[in-house]
Formats: sequence, C-alpha cells, structure tokens
Amino acid sequence: MKQKISIIGVPMDLGQMRRGVDMGPSAVRYADLNERLKNLNYDVTDEGDIKTEIKERADLHAHTSLKNLEAVVKGNERLSTKVREVVEKGNFPLVIGGDHSIAIGTLAGLGKRANNLGVIWYDAHGDLNTLETSPSGNIHGMPLAVSLGIGHEKLTNIGGYMPKLKPENVVIIGARSLDDGEKELIRNKGIKVYTMHEIDRLGMTKVMEETISYLKKRTDQVHLSLDLDGLDPREAPGVGTPVVGGISYRESHLAMEMLAEAEFITSAEFVEINPILDDSNKTAEVAVALIGSLLGEKLL
Repeated sequence: MKQKISIIGVPMDLGQMRRGVDMGPSAVRYADLNERLKNLNYDVTDEGDIKTEIKERADLHAHTSLKNLEAVVKGNERLSTKVREVVEKGNFPLVIGGDHSIAIGTLAGLGKRANNLGVIWYDAHGDLNTLETSPSGNIHGMPLAVSLGIGHEKLTNIGGYMPKLKPENVVIIGARSLDDGEKELIRNKGIKVYTMHEIDRLGMTKVMEETISYLKKRTDQVHLSLDLDGLDPREAPGVGTPVVGGISYRESHLAMEMLAEAEFITSAEFVEINPILDDSNKTAEVAVALIGSLLGEKLL
C-alpha cells in the first residue's frame, strides 16, 4: 500500500509582527508540493488550511504582553485537533506554516498518540523564550518552551494536557541566535543542541548520525520541526528573522536524506516561509525540495 500523507496548511502570522508568513502554505503548494509527493508514490490528501484569525482583529481584547495570545491559542487548538485526527487515521502529518508558533498545536496533536515523542528542532533560534525572557512578546519565539510545559497556561494546556515533550527528547540543530533566558533553560534542562559551531566543526554527517542515534534510544516517534531560517539567508531569503552564517542548502539536503534513510521521522512541519520577503518563491521551492529529500527522493 502507498503510504498516506496529509498536508495541513496553517496560514498563521500571529506569532510575530511581520506580515506575509500567512501566505506560506499557498507558496509551498504553488511550488508543486503535491505533485512532488505523488511522484514519490505517496497517497496524498490536502486537508486544506486551518482557520486562523486575521491580525487586524486578533488583539482587540488583549490583556497580556503576549502578542495575539487568544487568537494563537484558538488557531493552535484547531491545529491540534486536525493533527490528532490525521494520526488516528494512520496518515503522516505534513504541516506547512505559517510562523513557528504553530508548532504548539502540531506537538499537542502528536503528543497524545506517542508514549515518548522526540523532536528535531532545525532552526537558527531555540524558541525557548517565555513572557519573562522574551525581548518581544512574540509567541513564535516560545513554542518549544511551551511544549516542554514552560510558559503561559493557556499555551501550555493546548490539547488539554502538559507537557508534550521531555527535554531529553529534544535535539536543536543549527542554533546561532539564543537569548540569555534560552541559554539558561538549555543548561538547566540539559537540552541537546548542535550550534553552527558544532556543525562546522563536526560536519553535518556526524551531527545527524549522533542525532539519529540519540533519539532512537529514547523515543517511539520523532517529529521534525524545520524553520527555513535554519538555512543561511542566501539560500532561503524569504524568512522573517534571518540570521547570517546558517546551514547550507546542500547540508540541509544531506540532513533530510539521512533522516529518510533512518526511517524514523513520523511527522514534520516546515515553517516561516514569507513570500513577501522572498525572491521569486525561492524559499518555498527550497522547502519543497527538502520535503522531497526527507520523504525519500533520490538522484538515482
């Protein structure tokens, strides 16, 4: 039987303040995601887009410094429900954002079905801030902390339970911009992180070998959460928070190819694609190419 993939679009731009990332799912679909997966002999269902609030209405009743809190919660609750439904059908959830705050809903939907969920966080940032440590109040800088049960209760309780993850089941790859509070949390919780220093020094092959070995020992399911700003901005210009000195296009393909060979990724999301900031849909095309590699596409 063909493996079944469910594409879930999440046009959420509420976790940060730059406009355009809500068009990410459309840009990825326009870059022929569906056809690429069908050419790999997958049975593909496009579940459409999760309903999200528009930014102009989201903050009307705000009573917190967390930007768009209520609207982010509602959107992620809907996403959590959809992801859970997809998993219960036996399909592979492929979530397309939207900003990285949507990972809160994705992980909430996955965590109930996994005894020991693991996560690869492929990102320039740790996304481990809280209201107390965040310089901006933007929730897209908080989803990993929230999923660990750290943060505002309305966020941590999405899906009706907490935490979704154990810190020892997380591996961050590509970090090169961490706030002081995030560094402290990483040290206190013992979260495994491969910064760009480690990638440069060890090479991507070694980083991925260690990551795969580490998570295979600890987890029963592994989710890939890939922020396109994990790549260098020269390779992926259409992101809201670019950080120079990132992972290369080829290194990223190698990482995805090694994950495909390991055959242990059970769900994935690709986020922070902003067509307004992009160059001729280049970043969406990069995302689709990386999805292809993750799901088994080979040159020969």
